[in-house]
Amino acid sequence: MLRIILGIVAGIVAWVSLVIVGGLIIRATWPEYVAVAEAMTFTLPMLITRLSLSTVALLIAAGVATLTARKSVAPLILGIVFLVFFIPNHIYLWDKFPVWYHLTFLVTLIPLSVLGGRIFTGAGRKEQTN
Repeated sequence: MLRIILGIVAGIVAWVSLVIVGGLIIRATWPEYVAVAEAMTFTLPMLITRLSLSTVALLIAAGVATLTARKSVAPLILGIVFLVFFIPNHIYLWDKFPVWYHLTFLVTLIPLSVLGGRIFTGAGRKEQTN
């Protein structure tokens, strides 16, 4: 049980770290993004970029959780934790983004977490057989 908790914590730390670094890169390279970030009046390409960054970060975070916990249940729990955490955040920001953005982000949290865990589990098995 402790390994699962550590895996989930490691996954959260990985996701936050990746999103922060990715956000810094976006801000450093996309002046138009910076210009609208405070008002949160993002264009469609900006919204897709935000979702893409979160997706990549989540897949990696789920892999980190799986590898740390050594249990396939860790990415599922990670996805549930993120969903519970982000629902209130998205309710608060509901009028700032289109409905499709909120639904895409929230509905994909658990499936992407599970997929990320499977990707890394599969990679681990291939390395062990070689």
